[in-house]
Amino acid sequence: MIELVVLDMAGTTVNEHGIVYRALEDAVTATGATVDAADLQTWMGADKTEAIAALMELGGVKADADVVAAQFDHFRALLAERYAASPPVALPGVEDALRALKARGIKVGLTTGFSRDVAAPILETLGWGIGEGQLLDAVVTSDEVAAGRPAPYMIHRVMEATGVHDVRAVVAGGDTVVDLLAAHHAGVQGLGVLTGALGREELEQYPHSWVLEGAKNLPSVLGSALVSR
Repeated sequence: MIELVVLDMAGTTVNEHGIVYRALEDAVTATGATVDAADLQTWMGADKTEAIAALMELGGVKADADVVAAQFDHFRALLAERYAASPPVALPGVEDALRALKARGIKVGLTTGFSRDVAAPILETLGWGIGEGQLLDAVVTSDEVAAGRPAPYMIHRVMEATGVHDVRAVVAGGDTVVDLLAAHHAGVQGLGVLTGALGREELEQYPHSWVLEGAKNLPSVLGSALVSR
């Protein structure tokens, strides 16, 4: 009895052309730190301030709070510039899938490692509204909770915003390891998708209910599941 689906943005519902990966790496390497590809992937779905600090430390540079803040501003500027040149688009089939879920009475929320000021223009570009009669019922960003993924707080905040109380009635996930870990920590059913940088074997190492080709496949997997209304 699924009442709520909570999905990640970049790489799961939105194709942003890999810009966030490159912007995050560029913001970190600008401090003199080296960035290992595996470390970058590990921190990809996390809050971007936390990711910058962790990647700086892993790359041999002390994560001074002022420097981290400055590099986060640099990261946001890089995103704005590069998104203007190459706007994000919905991944194929995702918007139809979200509408199909909504038609069954299933609520739809998004979470993201972006801050609200980064996420909002992306949603506006896509034309994805939030609230009554809109595609999305709630969107929670990492700057609105105590800690981003792999902490469960964004998922629980979406549950709070949508009035869903039972974690067993929630599916949540995305294209990164921290998406699956956040779902596991939240006590909900975990979904991994292959539209990001990781393959099936990599995602299936972590707790999950499904690993699918993409979020577009979720309605068919959920089938005719009864929904509490």
